[in-house]
Amino acid sequence: MKQDWKPGTLIYPLPAVLVSCGSTPEEYNIITVAWTGTICTNPAMCYISVRPERHSYEIIKKNMEFVINLTTEDLAQATDWCGVRSGRDYNKFKEMNLTPGKARMVQAPIIEEAPLSIECRVKEIVSLGSHDMFIAEVLNIKADEKFLDSKTGKWQLDSALPLVYLHGAYHKLGDKIGKFGWSVEKKNKKTTI
Repeated sequence: MKQDWKPGTLIYPLPAVLVSCGSTPEEYNIITVAWTGTICTNPAMCYISVRPERHSYEIIKKNMEFVINLTTEDLAQATDWCGVRSGRDYNKFKEMNLTPGKARMVQAPIIEEAPLSIECRVKEIVSLGSHDMFIAEVLNIKADEKFLDSKTGKWQLDSALPLVYLHGAYHKLGDKIGKFGWSVEKKNKKTTI
């Protein structure tokens, strides 16, 4: 039997990402975001939703760019810490021993320890209520070569042990159970999921 609940945000799991922003080292900051995702393939676009009272909000709004850095089990503590501490009071890169790196297309720094850094330029800001959505075009992606399959050139993010957010808690992903399209694939003796 199912219960009725009041409307809420229960679409889980979500990626737990570290969003880096700022145009100079003195302004650099990191905010942990779970309200993020892909919204278009061509052009490649994504979004983050941020509360206006957060320190990073004004930095992103002023510079109109940011970097989404995917997280891993190794970055779990930094991901949580950067989400509960304010950049008004702390230099998050320094406190979490994270390395700001040079992005190719934006002034905001990448986080060198992240397996993937997605450089974004804001196209539109939509006021939604508790959060504003920054809709952005993806300008460049920096991928750590150690997570690329040397034979196929394909990205192997599962080997990075990605971190996800699930209703108030961080989790690691489980085992692969299939690939896109496997349910309708013609089966042969060599096909495996």
